[in-house]
Amino acid sequence: MKITFVIALAALLSAASASAQEMDHSKHTEHLGASVMPFDLARSIHVFTPLTDGGTQAVTSRDGDPVQVELIRAHLRKEAEAFGRGDYADPSSIHGAAMPGLAELQAGASRMGIAFNPIPEGALVRFTTSDPKLVAALHLWFEAQVRDHGADAMMHGS
Repeated sequence: MKITFVIALAALLSAASASAQEMDHSKHTEHLGASVMPFDLARSIHVFTPLTDGGTQAVTSRDGDPVQVELIRAHLRKEAEAFGRGDYADPSSIHGAAMPGLAELQAGASRMGIAFNPIPEGALVRFTTSDPKLVAALHLWFEAQVRDHGADAMMHGS
């Protein structure tokens, strides 16, 4: 009985520790993101949609504040231009240089189309490629961002 209790307690403490680490990592990502993203992360949502030829990254204001919407649009316009050149410095500074898919996206920039589009309440970046390895790298990159951003991000359509 005592052994079962000790095992159960250890499992509970391990789960609590993992949950606390995830929360700490999400808070750390939010802190780093504030230095790169000019809009309020807590008042926005990132939605990543993997597609067979790439995918989309949409960011929208949760409350429709026109100032936030314009900040989101300006940021994603700048990021889309940078991504088109293979410059992923901003996401790398938030998520780390070893982020899954990042090296492949940087190296394959010339084989990927990247387009900025304003949408209601924010903006969207569309990534397209006919290279299946770049599609896979992009999807890994999306998944890493969803994990890091916690409640401020989600994967759609997977």
